[in-house]
Amino acid sequence: MLKQAMLYTALGFLVLAEPAIAQESATTLANTVCSSCHGPQGVSVSPIFPRLAGQNASYLEAQLKAFHNQSRTDPDAQAYMWGMAAQLDNSTINSLAKYYASLPPAPGTPMPMEEVSGGEQIFHDGVAAANVPACAACHGVHAQGVGSFPRLAGQQSEYIIRQLMAFKSGDRSNPVMQKVAQGLNTHEMRELAAYLHSLS
Repeated sequence: MLKQAMLYTALGFLVLAEPAIAQESATTLANTVCSSCHGPQGVSVSPIFPRLAGQNASYLEAQLKAFHNQSRTDPDAQAYMWGMAAQLDNSTINSLAKYYASLPPAPGTPMPMEEVSGGEQIFHDGVAAANVPACAACHGVHAQGVGSFPRLAGQQSEYIIRQLMAFKSGDRSNPVMQKVAQGLNTHEMRELAAYLHSLS
């Protein structure tokens, strides 16, 4: 309870900080609060939490605002991010997004070659029989992310599978991704996730 109280006190102080030190505040917030789940330098070791280092700032900002206004309603969002994001104002959200975007992304992790090759084909060609488009069309040819579409390269495979299942079940609301996920079976999800985890 004491640790939680200290975290919320820190959040309250940072939200009230002057705009001139917003970036410094975001760095402090990231290193004192966010790092407990998302890891030092934004590289989470837990498959429950995404790696934020090198993620597109526009995507991060959109997600933080969705947590803040509770328009992202999947169970993980409610459990982990609604309470935290409720403490943030737009300036702090913007600064946090820029901070994480400025960090070097996590390097890829070697994964089983048979899964990586299958996932690479899905990522670049889609699954025509299931009307699944190529992931690269939105997420970039190297899965680096484009604009509001997130970076997927280097993200942990278990996290990617977890999100695809959330889209498939409707727990995460995004019409495009729901259609994509519904067209993928579990084996294809594993292959795609392995390929993305292997990328730097």
